Amino acid sequence: MRKKIAFVLFGAVTFFAACKKSANVENVPQQAPVAESKLRAAAAPSFAYGADVSWITEQEAGNKKFYNSSGTQQDIFTILKSKGINAIRFRVWVNPSNTYNSTADVVAKCKRAKAAGLSIMIDFHYSDTWADPGNQIKPGAWASQDFTTLMSTVYNYTYNTLNTIKSNGITPDYVQVGNETSDGMLWPDGRASLSATNFKNFAWLINCGYDATKAIFPSAKVIVHVANGFNNTTTRWIFDGIKANGGKWDICGFSVYPSTSGWQTTNNQVLANMKDMVSRYGKQVMICEAGMDVSAAATCKYFLTDLIAKTKSVSGGLGVYYWEPQAYASWKGYNMGAFDSSGKPTVAMDAFIH
Repeated sequence: MRKKIAFVLFGAVTFFAACKKSANVENVPQQAPVAESKLRAAAAPSFAYGADVSWITEQEAGNKKFYNSSGTQQDIFTILKSKGINAIRFRVWVNPSNTYNSTADVVAKCKRAKAAGLSIMIDFHYSDTWADPGNQIKPGAWASQDFTTLMSTVYNYTYNTLNTIKSNGITPDYVQVGNETSDGMLWPDGRASLSATNFKNFAWLINCGYDATKAIFPSAKVIVHVANGFNNTTTRWIFDGIKANGGKWDICGFSVYPSTSGWQTTNNQVLANMKDMVSRYGKQVMICEAGMDVSAAATCKYFLTDLIAKTKSVSGGLGVYYWEPQAYASWKGYNMGAFDSSGKPTVAMDAFIH
């Protein structure tokens, strides 16, 4: 028992020193503190009827136009709001190959979402590109860092990015530390399946993001997000490991992309999984990504209506976000949006009207 206690104490001190004490806060412009209530456009919605529209600036630069259901051209946020969307999610990449999903791009999009009166979620990928269950590639500038330095870098980057967002008058309600981290993040250091040490590393990296978030936005809720929200076995594995290694989080977040023929079974499994997360860990739950083939818009509406109802029925169910609904005409090869080929919302978006 003494050895175990000593190890825990040593680990706590090491984590604190590497992740927090060394935070490069001197590089953050000093300013008078601003109360979060002064920054927030509106209180967080009791339930987030959400959409991730991170592609929007790139689409607009590509001359994509968007129209309401009557065929009138409008700003995308106006259209989404008319369909019941009250919450928006934006991904952020560290050093992307172009300007899209950079901190500056995210700030510009956040300003538009705030002006529309929408709640905001920030989704840190901790990568220069896509992070998902099969890809958790370190940013190039971080690739050679040892783990202690990497923890400090994650804290500093999260802190500085969120401070920039705050200095622009934005307060997110939710912050994701990692995207679809079903096997950890920032591989190989934080790849959970490699070893017990790597699982500990993953939990500590989560804590670096968590602590940095709370330092800037104490009221923001921190999400750990995994894929396949219907799979209770893999979900328990990842969250059990995070908990066992001292990881901190507020919300269990999930992705749900069912087939057009099996969505009822998937939704039932998602419901059971969400209830288990609330019971097992005492955490809230959220669907951070959902989608279905655009050719099955009517079926997608049934899927979303049912998923929203099931999520709302869970004590601690906070919201459902559709992933890139405004992607249309096979934008970037993606065919699971919820706008038709003319740039108008399909009937699937009616599921969010409330």
